[in-house]
Amino acid sequence: ARHPQLLYESKVYKILQGGVGIPHIRFYGIERDYHCLVMDLLGPSLEDLFNFCSRRFTMKTVLMLADQMIGRIEYMHVKNFIHRDIKPDNFLMGIGRHCNKLFIIDFGLAKKYRDSRTRIHIPFRDNKNLTGTARYASINAHMGIEQSRRDDMESLGYVLMYFNRGNLP
Repeated sequence: ARHPQLLYESKVYKILQGGVGIPHIRFYGIERDYHCLVMDLLGPSLEDLFNFCSRRFTMKTVLMLADQMIGRIEYMHVKNFIHRDIKPDNFLMGIGRHCNKLFIIDFGLAKKYRDSRTRIHIPFRDNKNLTGTARYASINAHMGIEQSRRDDMESLGYVLMYFNRGNLP
């Protein structure tokens, strides 16, 4: 990428390193005017798998995915970040000995929601532009209200409904 957005994303990955389901970052740097971020090779996204499975997951599959997805989002929240772009494309399966482990990716829109030291929450704001993918965005995000942890969880609810029904109402 030519834009320094990848620098921000690499810093978020660095803060989250060591968490279950967080890809290991091998390298971040600038090569020939391009920002480069190298991480472990991962498998297909949940969107890829959903399409491969004829856009049908069993209830058991949805619940097993939900368990891991909640864990990944909870870890981010414990580390004082909200993801702000929860969607099937941003969850990937591992490969090899990690083939049953779900990984969360794409922290380009992630944001600190509270101060790490004081634990004080970011101030309430409105009149904000939509951040993330409209299809899975929370009602508050659509209304221009500052996102918080609840919005990641609401987006996850829409993703799980999508997996369970095959579409969103």
